[in-house]
Amino acid sequence: MTELDLWVSPLGRVEGDLDVRVTVDSGVVTSAWTEAAMFRGFEIILQGKDPQAGLIVCPRICGICGGSHLYKSAYALDTAWRTHMPPNATLVRNICQACETLQSIPRYFYALFAIDLTNKNYAKSSLYAEAVRRFAPYVGTSYQKGVVLSAKPVEVYAIYGGQWPHSSFMVPGGVMCAPTLSDVTRSIAILEHWNNNWLEGQWLGCTIDRWLENKTWEDVLAWVDENEAQYNSDCGFFIRYCLDVGLDKYGAGVGNYIATGTYFEPSRYENPTIEGRNDALIGRSGVYVNGDWHEFDQAKVTEDVTHSFYAGDRPLHPFEGETIPIDPEQGRKDGKYSWAKSPRYAVGEHGNIPLEAGPLARRMAAGAPNAAAHQDYDPLFVDMYNKIGPSVMVRQLARMHEAPKYYKWTREWLDQLDLRESFYTKPVEHAEGMGFGATEAARGALCDWIVIEDSKIKNYQVITPTAWNIGPRDGDQVLGPIERALVGSPIVDPEDPVELGHVARSFDSCLVCTVHAYDGKTGKELSKFVINGMV
Repeated sequence: MTELDLWVSPLGRVEGDLDVRVTVDSGVVTSAWTEAAMFRGFEIILQGKDPQAGLIVCPRICGICGGSHLYKSAYALDTAWRTHMPPNATLVRNICQACETLQSIPRYFYALFAIDLTNKNYAKSSLYAEAVRRFAPYVGTSYQKGVVLSAKPVEVYAIYGGQWPHSSFMVPGGVMCAPTLSDVTRSIAILEHWNNNWLEGQWLGCTIDRWLENKTWEDVLAWVDENEAQYNSDCGFFIRYCLDVGLDKYGAGVGNYIATGTYFEPSRYENPTIEGRNDALIGRSGVYVNGDWHEFDQAKVTEDVTHSFYAGDRPLHPFEGETIPIDPEQGRKDGKYSWAKSPRYAVGEHGNIPLEAGPLARRMAAGAPNAAAHQDYDPLFVDMYNKIGPSVMVRQLARMHEAPKYYKWTREWLDQLDLRESFYTKPVEHAEGMGFGATEAARGALCDWIVIEDSKIKNYQVITPTAWNIGPRDGDQVLGPIERALVGSPIVDPEDPVELGHVARSFDSCLVCTVHAYDGKTGKELSKFVINGMV
């Protein structure tokens, strides 16, 4: 096969633009470049503003996970102002953060990812007709139900937050709500409806407790064949279909992971600090590199702008971070090609390396030994990683695996609310301070760093999970996680490279595909098209 360059622009189905250019040799991707094509600049907007401006501005960074942006922004100020957090406030923050992720799981799977499973390239599969029946956009039987019911969990968010998206009810020292017994009862009813009709009734075909008994890859395979309900559930069918069409064979990525963790045990984080954060987490933080686990330390994070449209001559920690945009035309002359920076993490002798963020990273962190009694310990995906390796299928299953886990946690937190106690402690608004707040948005590690001087924001830096994953090459020319994951992907039809969509969308990058295909030798444009007709 002639060597080709494919330029996919934009690649995704959410918001913003992700341009992807790949080199194809003999039907396999041999190199890749990911370009975030839109300038964001929220860090510049926040400079000089009141320290609480992040509570208003940051939720507008994303219309899909604005609650996650609020959550980490509030905790950044909590640590900078040294607030006190009533247990009820921690529980409500946990509940709302989890509910936003619970809505994202089915919405992402059916509306963004599973559509590609109906691509004509899979027509030879004996399961293809069933995939179309279930997952065809708008008319698929599972698509319709999954997308409609995905809205239910954020109804719970709106009960406490007043609205979703773009709520700003989380504030330093707690939350601005006073829920009643009726609110809690209604929340439970909404979540049980979602669980009965989608999570257990359609996705799993069994109870959440039965699914969570799976600890190994062999357990999962046995679960599929255990009975007809599980075999024919959307989860059971998805696993069978992936193995049939080969989604377990490519999209591995860098194989190293970062999770900043999320959800706090209330009694362990009443006085939020950067140093005390890891021990208070329920969903654990951690870094997994070359078979070893490391404790997450925000001080080891840097951002490289060698190939980004920003001025700068060295990697910087976000407390000292700069966001100085340059003219992209000029930047391209210097080898720059993306508006995303390149987040890197220092790991001993490995130096500053790229790490994958997201559900699979969270599952790898959850598989680390020595979890405290209040923390999540879940060895399933470490077992899968070791036995079958990371792939499009494994990354996607990690996302779906969190639905029963987070649902169960949310129900427990609702039961723990004490409506007779406070939800807010008024903080001292210190004129000086440095704060760090983080969470695990649906897509992965999401972090804020704030520096306050003279009661104003001197510096504010945000690193999103999309930045961790789509960041371009760094100063050592090391590919970013999605760039690396695309390498090795088979391209059956260069005029409809659905495989690129599978890989990129398995990361659920928060960027939205017109495709330009070029002959790698002549530079001639071969075709221009839209992946799947859905943007």
